[in-house]
Amino acid sequence: MDDQGFGNYTENEKTELAKLYEGTLSEITENELVKGTVVSITDKDVVLNIGFKSDGLIPRTEFRDMPEMKIGSEVEVMIESKEDKNGQLVLSRKKAISERAWENIVEANENDTIVEGYVKSRTKGGLVVDVMGMDAFLPGSQIDIKPIRDYDVYVGQTMQFKVVKINQVFKNVVISHKALIEDDIEAQKSDILSKLEKGQVLEGVVKNMTSFGVFIDLGGLDGLLHITDISWGRINHPEEVLQLDQKINVVVLDFDDDKKRISLGLKQLQSHPWDSLPAGIEVGAKVKGKIVTVADYGAFLEIAPGVEGLIHVSEMSWSQHLRNPQDFMKVGDEIEAVILTLDADERKMSLGIKQLYPDPWVSIEEKYGVGTRHTGVVRNLTNYGLFVELEEGVDGLVHVSDLSWSKKIKHPSEFVKKDQELEVLVLEVDKENRRLSLGHKQLEENPWDTFEDLFPVDSEHEGTVLKIADKGATVALPYGVEGYAPTRQLKKEDGSNAKEDEVLAFRVIEFSKENRRITVSHTAVWKEDERVSAKEAKKDAKASASKAVKKMNQNVEKDTLGDLDALTALKAQMESAEQKTTAKKKAAPKKAAPKKAEETKAEDSAEETKTEE
Repeated sequence: MDDQGFGNYTENEKTELAKLYEGTLSEITENELVKGTVVSITDKDVVLNIGFKSDGLIPRTEFRDMPEMKIGSEVEVMIESKEDKNGQLVLSRKKAISERAWENIVEANENDTIVEGYVKSRTKGGLVVDVMGMDAFLPGSQIDIKPIRDYDVYVGQTMQFKVVKINQVFKNVVISHKALIEDDIEAQKSDILSKLEKGQVLEGVVKNMTSFGVFIDLGGLDGLLHITDISWGRINHPEEVLQLDQKINVVVLDFDDDKKRISLGLKQLQSHPWDSLPAGIEVGAKVKGKIVTVADYGAFLEIAPGVEGLIHVSEMSWSQHLRNPQDFMKVGDEIEAVILTLDADERKMSLGIKQLYPDPWVSIEEKYGVGTRHTGVVRNLTNYGLFVELEEGVDGLVHVSDLSWSKKIKHPSEFVKKDQELEVLVLEVDKENRRLSLGHKQLEENPWDTFEDLFPVDSEHEGTVLKIADKGATVALPYGVEGYAPTRQLKKEDGSNAKEDEVLAFRVIEFSKENRRITVSHTAVWKEDERVSAKEAKKDAKASASKAVKKMNQNVEKDTLGDLDALTALKAQMESAEQKTTAKKKAAPKKAAPKKAEETKAEDSAEETKTEE
């Protein structure tokens, strides 16, 4: 002890005392899991001693699962912080539970061990399960081996699971109850397959339905009951015959040990309907049934479950121009038919509908004789004509050339539309080949007999240019007639060419009654006007000269010097008139209609004779 009252220790004593001091306090690390002892319990907090220099506080709400907790109880906690702003040690039991649960889950995943969990709630696509204090996701597909339609029935249950997937980064856990069931089923499958035999009848439960068949639970092993093996009759969906969870007897058709697949049948437990056909099913008999299939070549009529017959498209109507079977019927229609052929051994039957009605072609000439008028419906349009249906099973062809006398029709759609009524005249009847030739334009007289008088060559008419092509244009003439003008005949007096929708004067330069063709020209109109003007000028000049000569002859007795001067002046006037006429003649077009040219030549000769006289 020194003068101030402090004791002095040797080095050995100091070392011993430090060891004793260090033994009373423990070193801790943040986020470490440690065990602590409850030293105090208040209304809000629980005080724990973990052997550190200070005690830690934890909210009492974290001990709701420990109603029997008391002073002295040991609890595992996590160190969040050695001291907060108040110098207090911060602990968490909640985080300790989560961390310990995560470690246990990781260990269970690695060792493929079973864990127990409490289903807390339903979520999108599955359930939320509390596994050892940590939330895990149970997908709906992993609840059971059979599809679950109501997840809520599992909420509140405690079940066993396998950990199938974990995410170390986000600490997400995916569990499965189905995996436990499958392990048990695998053992059962081997046992069931070892006892299976083809033809064996088993009891099963409808587990799932699809458009192609039904899955049957055979007691741990599933088998497929294909839709074609459910009923001898045709069905569109298994739900028409079966229901979910329904117990049924099925027969084993085939199975595969390696793939563990089983094919089942239901209809095979009943005899085939073809083996016991109803009475009255024979060739020529009338039967009723329902259309079950419609194809391009025909339709199948079910007259009894599993007993079907084909109605070929050629047996649906007496018409030779066959249409799509869907134009006659659709699936579900109930109709009557006649049995045409029957082969019970091959289980085949052919049926017909048209045989229910008399063949209209037997007496075709009586009702549709040549020259008779009828009204039908346009059923089909082709490039070469259209088919008109006069009655069911009777139709005829109207060629495109027999639609109109005056218009040139390239396609029947320019004249008439499908399903439109059209009046026709019977032109020809071919009973043996079941063909009718019809015409529409023959209902009226041939207007070309009249057009021959209305549109003679050299006649002029007002026309409208409808359409201009490479070689010429179509011109609308009076009375609904169309003419044709070559390109060179469309040139106007000003040198330009005629345009579409332009109204001009046209001259007929060719008329063909046989070909129903009128060729017109606009150019010929204005060129003829020029020729006529030149001709009239020539006539006027010759008339003036003739008048002057006549006057001169009347005064011939007055032969004086003055008269000679007048005669000389008159001669000069005549020569000047002749020069002008010659110039105009050279400028006028030389080409003219043959008939007009001959008349002009005759007139010119007569005038020259008068002048000479």
